[in-house]
Amino acid sequence: MMCGIADYTSLITRVSPPGEWGILSFRLEDCEAPIATSGKASDGPVWRGIPGLHDYSAPVILDGLKKLGLGKADTVLWFQHEFNIWQDSDAFVAMLKQLDLPRIVTLHTLRFQTSETSFGLTREEYSLLRDLLPNVDAITVFSKGVHSAVTTAFPEHRKKVHVLRHGVRTYAEVAHLSRREAKEAFNGFLLGESDLEPETKEALRSEWIFLDPDTVILGQMGFLHPIKGSEFLYPARDGLQELLPQRRIVAIRIGRPRLPEHISHAIELRKQQNGKDKFLFDIWLPEQMLPLAARAFDINYYWPNDCTQSGMITHAFGAGALVAGRDLEGVGETLKEAGALYDSDPGRLLLKIRDLVLDPKLQEKARGKAVNYAKKYSWENQARRHYRLAGHFLSTPPTLAN
Repeated sequence: MMCGIADYTSLITRVSPPGEWGILSFRLEDCEAPIATSGKASDGPVWRGIPGLHDYSAPVILDGLKKLGLGKADTVLWFQHEFNIWQDSDAFVAMLKQLDLPRIVTLHTLRFQTSETSFGLTREEYSLLRDLLPNVDAITVFSKGVHSAVTTAFPEHRKKVHVLRHGVRTYAEVAHLSRREAKEAFNGFLLGESDLEPETKEALRSEWIFLDPDTVILGQMGFLHPIKGSEFLYPARDGLQELLPQRRIVAIRIGRPRLPEHISHAIELRKQQNGKDKFLFDIWLPEQMLPLAARAFDINYYWPNDCTQSGMITHAFGAGALVAGRDLEGVGETLKEAGALYDSDPGRLLLKIRDLVLDPKLQEKARGKAVNYAKKYSWENQARRHYRLAGHFLSTPPTLAN
């Protein structure tokens, strides 16, 4: 299992009924980007036998079902699709055509705001959907915007298209922490347990960055990748400092490049940090630290160059953290529904951040909306929705607890 799809699959299977599922995965040693999720599936079989990214086929999938001890009766095949993982769209569709079982595909990276087609889809996405939709029983997408784009482009397949939002992991213990408590706890981790550079730890100690009540932290975390637009974090800090001269504004980016070709991007970001109010923390955060970091930031700031959805944003919502981001594709739609700050103009977004920083009541209201969003789309709820959809194609639908 690779990248965000690995996390998605791992999280949803953790809360799925034992004995009701199995996983077919690529053989990571044969893949171009062998990056596995840190979490692991539980209470279900995993078969890592799909060959490299260009060698999958219906016989391989059917052989995998046998290896998992699953027959064709009462089985739904549910594919998690992303173009960089299923790299040959023609082969992917050919495989679907040859599988005589119910087939559902979750499309993780569809857009709805591009200018490449009149529907907002890219040409690559349109071509895939044109060939794929006649050969599946259903597809799921993460946003209403994508649903509208797909059903407008292919109205004859409208009934096959379903919105199943990205699940949110809830962190009740972190969400109940005050911002001060979260900052103290995360500061303790950074100083005592992380592999931060000594000079950065000294700056944290001497400047009281996480402990000074008048310091506002704009934060961002996750893999360093050019499409994430992390270079906009530091100018946002400068702009917010001008709007709030009475407060100290600090920008902190946490993460490392995942692939060698992104190292140059990390180097450029490092050139922008100054060790005073602009930082790049070159560390991996353990999974359990992600929600604490999000809660410790006064604002989680995201201005991606390209996006369809964001797992980091869902971590933040699950921790009751405050988020401000770009109104773009599925990220913008998620920000709106979760009651977070959003805008298509970075200057206007900074004005909204300023108003939020100055109004504790607005902060508490935004925190409550984030927590409610996390509860509504918890992985437990999303797993039930997945099983209900799958049940439409089974002779014996699964029995799910409410």
